[in-house]
Amino acid sequence: MSHEKCLKHVKTPCASVAPSLVRVPVAHCFGPRGLYKRKFCAVCRKALEAPALRCEVCELHVHPECVPFACSDCRQCHHDGHRDHDAQHHHWREGNLPSGARCEVCRKTCGSSDVLAGVRCEWCGVQAHSVCSAALAPECTFGRLHTLVLPPACVRLLSRNFSKMHCFRISEGAVPEPGDEDDGVDGSTPAGLGREAPESSKLTLKIFDGNDALQRNHFRVISVPRLARNEEVLEAALRAYYVLEDPRDFELQPVPAPVPAGDSGARGRPRGSGAAEEEGGRGPEAWIVRAVPHAQELLRIYPAWLKVGVAYVSIRVTPQSTARTVVLEVLPLLGRQAEGPEGFQLVEVLMGSRQVQRTVLQDAEPLLARLRDIRQTSLRQMSQTRFYVAENRVVAPHVSLFVGGLPPGLSTQEYASLLDEAVAAKAGLVSVSRVYSSQGAVVLDVACFAEAERLYMLVRDTAVHGRPLMALVLPDVLHSKLPPDCCPLLVFVNPKSGGLKGRDLLCSFRKLLNPHQVFELTNGGPLPGFHVFSQVPRFRVLVCGGDGTVGWVLAALEEVRPRLACPEPSVAILPLGTGNDLGRVLRWGAGYSGEDPLSVLVSVDEADAVLMDRWTILLDAHEAGGGETGVADVEPPKIVQMSNYCGIGIDAELSLDFHQAREEEPGKFTSRFHNKGVYVRVGLQKISHARGLHKEIRLQVEQQEVELPSIEGLIFINIPSWGSGADLWGSDSDSRFEKPRMDDGLLEVVGVTGVMHMGQVQGGLRSGIRIAQGSYFRVTLLKATPVQVDGEPWVQAPGHMIISAAGPKVHMLRKTKQKPRKSGAPKDARADGVPAPEGDPK
Repeated sequence: MSHEKCLKHVKTPCASVAPSLVRVPVAHCFGPRGLYKRKFCAVCRKALEAPALRCEVCELHVHPECVPFACSDCRQCHHDGHRDHDAQHHHWREGNLPSGARCEVCRKTCGSSDVLAGVRCEWCGVQAHSVCSAALAPECTFGRLHTLVLPPACVRLLSRNFSKMHCFRISEGAVPEPGDEDDGVDGSTPAGLGREAPESSKLTLKIFDGNDALQRNHFRVISVPRLARNEEVLEAALRAYYVLEDPRDFELQPVPAPVPAGDSGARGRPRGSGAAEEEGGRGPEAWIVRAVPHAQELLRIYPAWLKVGVAYVSIRVTPQSTARTVVLEVLPLLGRQAEGPEGFQLVEVLMGSRQVQRTVLQDAEPLLARLRDIRQTSLRQMSQTRFYVAENRVVAPHVSLFVGGLPPGLSTQEYASLLDEAVAAKAGLVSVSRVYSSQGAVVLDVACFAEAERLYMLVRDTAVHGRPLMALVLPDVLHSKLPPDCCPLLVFVNPKSGGLKGRDLLCSFRKLLNPHQVFELTNGGPLPGFHVFSQVPRFRVLVCGGDGTVGWVLAALEEVRPRLACPEPSVAILPLGTGNDLGRVLRWGAGYSGEDPLSVLVSVDEADAVLMDRWTILLDAHEAGGGETGVADVEPPKIVQMSNYCGIGIDAELSLDFHQAREEEPGKFTSRFHNKGVYVRVGLQKISHARGLHKEIRLQVEQQEVELPSIEGLIFINIPSWGSGADLWGSDSDSRFEKPRMDDGLLEVVGVTGVMHMGQVQGGLRSGIRIAQGSYFRVTLLKATPVQVDGEPWVQAPGHMIISAAGPKVHMLRKTKQKPRKSGAPKDARADGVPAPEGDPK
């Protein structure tokens, strides 16, 4: 560890050691570039002052130019059949802790805002000094969230041909690969000493680390004194590529012809002759670092099976060494001498930051020549390459693909024929394992990795009946392996809600939990999440979004309920919408305002289960007999679900105008304050509006006709909150009606006389006009009328609306009342270590 100002004196950067510390190689998922204040790059250890990258699954932060030097040390979130462990160990990440973080062992401060200091487990959140972490037990218990986390040992996903972005269903933005933007000097950023501005006494050199970098024209720039010796230049070049090995094993060679475009003057000449020409306007000289060939090399071989007493064994590789002879030599060192080499194979693993590539070597493959080829290709690649001795077992390919966007209402055979026609699915390798006919979705079981990759890419570029299809790779949850006290949390996030705060919450929950239990609703809706959890005996649900999003998830839950092993999961809410009436009733607040995501999860774990009625609304439009405007094409009947309220008339008209304004300019509706301002403006435009709704509708309650007073809006309410927290029913007692509850099986019917009346209700000055209370309602619309259900508006054609109870009540989670905190109470270690969403910097 060093201060940033002392970094130039460090000869052994940590990036050269990091690959050797990786326990299980897992690639990272880098999101779009962003500004991350008070964060440090895990490779060069310098502050992130310019737009940088972070992993969407772990707390790795890097400069874009440092990405190629980051190794694949992300969290292992599932088993993929390669190197699966039966015990969950801590996954340590160095630095970027809060300045007040305290060590779990010595209780002293272990965080720093000046340098990378301290370590933190990315599963349980425990924090410690690097030295003190050795005193902690290696097993991880997932900390405070152990009942909510889906353990990686219980998730299986054979993802051989899919990137981690595909496996975790992370939307891929248009993010260029680091170094791919341009060729030449501007396409790479100087590293180490080369980051300093060139001075008159300095000589700037381009350094390539192999044939691959030369072909792509990806280089690092170093600055050395003009009178520097060759050894000093070589050491600077190796530091630029974070190569730890002895400099005497390497040499610098001039870049051979043909030279890359735009740098044709200084190639191929001795290093010293370029200085004067550079001053004359020529580009910097270019050199390539080559490894000096040796007659034999020392190679580390790692075991790929469980419970081995050593991490690796070292053997000498000679020109006569092949993959078969290496296996023969290694097996006795690993205690498997009684077994023949026929049951084992040598696997080469490239631990790149974005992808882990595995190659099974042929028995006759010469190892020394293989190592030389890798070094010729890239010195960096050699430092990120491992060799494993693995059992020669065949892994049966199995990939689950969720395909959505299909026409609803078809049979299994019809969906199979449709997919065969659209993407030519191979019958012997692809089968339909689950059909969700009402939502136009199927789950395919694919028994070939190459076919699964082909289908995945082809489906995403295919449209059926004018609708684009979508595809997701889904994991299998091994429900029989879940711990007895585990009740995992299924998280749905609408990234468009809450002034776009949903995007930050999506990233935070992926890091606090297992990303396989976090689903983005704009990428397939709630159905993929419920399918993944369909065999889990106990689980809970967290919905992050507005009231409309909550209703969407509850409607999907109602449809898939018969197929769930846990048919009645409890649902919590993180309110991200504008009104958030259901969130208010369940004590989750008026809206999300940047609270610590960890505290949100803790509140979900401590919440109490309550029941809530759900209602079905049958919309049966028909030709308007005798009306002013007849409807020639009768709309087919449809059913919608209601949780909060259903409005007819003026309140639905205001909601419809707001919805249309948001559709026209969605970029302006990014804050709750602005949204409410638009509501007010729309309301003022309707303040003198009068259509006489009571003359245009008829109401029956429990088969009895009810005479309506002079009103402009009719509202059916299920919860004691309407229009962003207003009590529309009122608190006065009335002997005609029972006291309203959201689980009493009754709806309250209230009328409003206009916009002015609605404003008085929301200001707490008045309540609505109480009209009726019941469990069965029939509304007849004589004219086309605006209608809204849980904030989703539309214009309903003349006809009937029948409102009735929708089967079993749903189980919701109500936040417990906050208890006063005792002074001096110990704080949860994880609460200190989890940063707030990056969009809300501290």
